[in-house]
Formats: sequence, C-alpha cells, structure tokens
Amino acid sequence: MVIRFVVFLLLLAVALYGVFWAIDRRNNNGSGPSSRPSPRGPVGPDDDESFLRDLERRRHNPTDRHPPDRPENPGDS
Repeated sequence: MVIRFVVFLLLLAVALYGVFWAIDRRNNNGSGPSSRPSPRGPVGPDDDESFLRDLERRRHNPTDRHPPDRPENPGDS
C-alpha cells in the first residue's frame, strides 16, 4: 500500500515537472540561459602590467605599502 503511494507521488512529480518545464520553455521562446551564453567581462587584473609590476614589487618588499607613483594621502595632491 505504501509503495503504491510512493510510486504515485513520483509519477505525479515527474508529470508536474514536465508540465512546468514545457510552460517555462514556451514563455522564454528559446531565449533562456542555455540558448545564448552571456558575454564575459574581465575576470581579473592579471592583464594589467602596472598592477603586476606593483604586485611583484610588494611581494619582494612587504613593508612598502604605497607604490612610488602614488601619493600617500590622495587628498593632499
């Protein structure tokens, strides 16, 4: 008796999933996330030469917190 109820619930869940999936596909007209990938922007600053230079300088001299081409207090300039 319990097994029949569980099987009935599973079949009902599959049927409801199929109905909602079909409704969702119809409403999106195929323009969902799977049909057209979104454009990707820059991932990180690893292509910026000045950033990499500053990073390498800070790695070799961890006590130096300010790069030489920037003032220590930006409001003073």
